[in-house]
Amino acid sequence: MKILIVGAAGTIGRAVTAELGQRHEIIPAGRASGDVRMDITDSSSIRAAFEKVGAVDAVVSAAGKVKFAAFGEMEAADYAIGLKDKLMGQVNLVLIGRRYLAEGGSFTLTTGVLDSDPIRMGTSASMVNGAINAFVMAAAIEMPRGLRINAVSPGVIAEAMKDYAPFFRGFEPVPAARAALAYARSVEGAQTGKVYRVL
Repeated sequence: MKILIVGAAGTIGRAVTAELGQRHEIIPAGRASGDVRMDITDSSSIRAAFEKVGAVDAVVSAAGKVKFAAFGEMEAADYAIGLKDKLMGQVNLVLIGRRYLAEGGSFTLTTGVLDSDPIRMGTSASMVNGAINAFVMAAAIEMPRGLRINAVSPGVIAEAMKDYAPFFRGFEPVPAARAALAYARSVEGAQTGKVYRVL
């Protein structure tokens, strides 16, 4: 398969690239690195990237950011960061990318453990992750041409604990390589509308 991985330079993206790259052609994409430059907050950037790449068999998104801050400090503009980036960035990746995906191809989006196990300072992440999960389940029933769509919801990634440990006390970290197996399951399997939880 020819697989476009958005966010390929990130912790999860590198692990997914290593896993799927053993068997498939990988096209790495990102805001500042990769064979293709793509900013998921900019529809024209997404469109230009797909025009450059052409038809693909699968799209994996390991991109998207949200703001972590105490609820008492959060304002509408703070929530808008995650809504524009991680939520609508991935939604627009699907809306634009469906025209470039080969028949029977798949999208795999990324959410995270806060969709079902919230923490302090994580209201934006919980909200966005839950919305993406719901989008995936709903979009799956209307996908054309046999296209599939799933999400992977990993726990806090072990390799990222140096940055996120204070937020995730008591959580058991998930090695990125183990999370990557769920992406492989989505890309190489047959299911659609699923949220694969890796805890």
